[in-house]
Amino acid sequence: MPKTSARLLALLSLLQTRRDWPGALLAERLDVSPRTVRRDVDRLRELGYPITTFKGPDGGYRLDAGTELPPLLFDDEQAVALAIALRLATTSGADIGQGAARALHTICQVMPARLRHRIDTLQVTAVERPGLRPDSQVDGDVLMALSAAVHLREELRFDYASGAGDGDAPAPPRRVQPHHLVAWGGRWYLVAWDLDREDWRTFRVDRITPRTPTGPRFTPRELPGGTVAAFVTARFRGSDGSSADWPCRGEVILDLPATVVSRYTREGVVEELGPGRSRLVLGSWSWTGLASAIGRFDADIEVVGPAELRDAFARLARRFARA
Repeated sequence: MPKTSARLLALLSLLQTRRDWPGALLAERLDVSPRTVRRDVDRLRELGYPITTFKGPDGGYRLDAGTELPPLLFDDEQAVALAIALRLATTSGADIGQGAARALHTICQVMPARLRHRIDTLQVTAVERPGLRPDSQVDGDVLMALSAAVHLREELRFDYASGAGDGDAPAPPRRVQPHHLVAWGGRWYLVAWDLDREDWRTFRVDRITPRTPTGPRFTPRELPGGTVAAFVTARFRGSDGSSADWPCRGEVILDLPATVVSRYTREGVVEELGPGRSRLVLGSWSWTGLASAIGRFDADIEVVGPAELRDAFARLARRFARA
C-alpha cells in the first residue's frame, strides 16, 4: 500500500478528473479498501477540500467548489498549457498582466524539473500588431461583472463613453440585455440587445462603466446569423449581422501571377489565368474600401463586376487626380 501522503495526492488527482466517483471504483484504482478511501476523504476534507458524498447503488464522492481555492494538481500537459496561456495573457486586452506573471511564477516554483526545463526553453515574446492594442485595458472587475450578468441573464445599466471627446453632454445610461462577452482583435466587446433602440449592439468593454444594481431577468433572444461568431464577424464587416459575408464583393483580373496576389490576400479567392495574370474575388465593408484594397496591387486592373465596383474605381480616380 502506498504511503498516506502519496495516496492522498493520488486520490485528489482522481477526484479532479471526473465529477462523480463511485467509492468502489476509487478503492479499485488506489488498490485499497473502501474503508481506507473513506478515511482518506475525511483527511482531504480536513485540509479544506470540499468533497461531498452522494448516495445510490454506486454511491461515492464528488469534489465540489468551495469558498476558497485549494491546492490543485495538474498533469504534465495541463501544466505546460497553463504556463503558455499565462505568458500570452498580456495580449488578451484585459488588465491581468501582473496577476498572470505572479501565477506563472507560482506554478513554475512547484513544477518538476523536467517540466520547468520545457517551460524555460519556451522563450515566447508576445508582440501585438500595431493599432490593435486598446487605449486602456479592460478592468478585471468590469469583465467579471459583465460576465455575471450574461450568465444570470440579468438586464444591465451602464454609462458608455462614446470616444468622440469630452465636450459632449453626458449621455443617459444604456439599458441592455447582455448575451455574450467576446474577445476580438485584442479588445473585449459586449453583445447585447439595446432596450431603448430595440436592436442588437456591440459595446466596447473598456468604455463601459456598470451601474448597480442589475435589472430583472430576461429571456435570451436568438442572434442574427445563428451564432455569436457569425454575428460578430458580420458586424465588423459592416453587415447587419444576418450574414457573415462582406456586404460588398467584387471580381477583378490583375496583371500579376496568382502566387503574388495570394501572398497579400488573406480572405480573397485567387485563380491563376495564365502567365502573369490572375482572377481575384474579394469582399469589403464598402465599394470604395474594396476598390482601395484592390488598388494596393502594383498592376493593371480589369473590373469584371459588379457595376458598383467600377463606379468606386472612377470616384477614386477623380479623387486621386485632384490630390
